[in-house]
Amino acid sequence: MRIALSADHAGFELKDLLAAWLLEDGHEVIDLGTHGPESVDYPRFGAALAEALADGRAERGITICGSGIGIAIAANRNPACRCAQVAEPVSAALARSHNDANAIALGARLIGLDMAKACVTAFLTTDFEGGHHQHRVDMLKDC
Repeated sequence: MRIALSADHAGFELKDLLAAWLLEDGHEVIDLGTHGPESVDYPRFGAALAEALADGRAERGITICGSGIGIAIAANRNPACRCAQVAEPVSAALARSHNDANAIALGARLIGLDMAKACVTAFLTTDFEGGHHQHRVDMLKDC
């Protein structure tokens, strides 16, 4: 799977660890930055992730900031992105199965590497259920 990753300065270290893990698992990783601890503005990196999903460079996305909240808001400004902020695997799975989320946002200051991997695994291995959920996902296009 082609997976785009982005992060601000608070999330770059977790992003890099997840990128290496995903590569080892056979995924194609598109690293949209940032690449160091210098302060950057999270909206740029949320937007970059959404753009990669919108233009088809990536099938799924993972974006990371300190809490996961701000960068999720930024990513969701693009109507092609359905990004859910998650902190545990049940929410990550529900974001896929019920909401057809194509991205998740993680809070690097809130969860550790093992929990982040559990969230990513749930996100990548859960299918969208469709059915009555499809109507609601379609409604998002009109919001």
